[in-house]
Amino acid sequence: MLIEIPHILSADEVALIRATIEAEDMVDGRVTAGEMAARAKNNLQLAEGSPAARQAGEIILRALGRNALFNSAALPFRVLPPLFNRYDMGMKFDAHVDGAVRAVPGAGIRMRADLSATLFLTPPEDYDGGELVIEDSYGVHEAKLPAGHMVLYPATSLHRVNEITRGARWSSFFWTQSMVKDDGLRTLLYDLDQSIIEVRQSLAGDTRGTLALTGVYHNLLRRTAEL
Repeated sequence: MLIEIPHILSADEVALIRATIEAEDMVDGRVTAGEMAARAKNNLQLAEGSPAARQAGEIILRALGRNALFNSAALPFRVLPPLFNRYDMGMKFDAHVDGAVRAVPGAGIRMRADLSATLFLTPPEDYDGGELVIEDSYGVHEAKLPAGHMVLYPATSLHRVNEITRGARWSSFFWTQSMVKDDGLRTLLYDLDQSIIEVRQSLAGDTRGTLALTGVYHNLLRRTAEL
């Protein structure tokens, strides 16, 4: 499942994050890439675990916590602290698949990377190129979203970032371990949840039918969730 989630961040939050991370020195983005991805990667990155990265990441984590669409789509169990990168002219990230397991900095634990996320921090009119291109069983999809909007997609997907030909592209990226490992089951639960919400809104409240469907949703989640 690939889903665009609008307005994860407000304009003020985007501005605060940009001011926080732009004041910091950047490192080679290959420091967080696996062996194969490192050969494909050409960008700059805020040092993982730096005070600026932690401060900006907390803003994003709070925003994710209040976003109903993200929580419905991801059913998050763990979210890796957000990372931040910049693509300047000539920079790109060739086709790759994200690593399956990530270490959680400072926690002494690892997490399964079920879902990848890119949160755009630069208005699309400020740069040319830089599209996130994702390939799945339904074809090839491009994402170049307004600042503060995010794309969420299976970490198993082959994806790339096209070369920047003008300007610079700032973004945050991170991975989520879902309570539901199977992408197909997660998609079914998301579709059911969104359908229940739509029906409840059209009826301006609950009926025995919507209550029964809500029970089906939670009982399916109860049977499939891994905690």
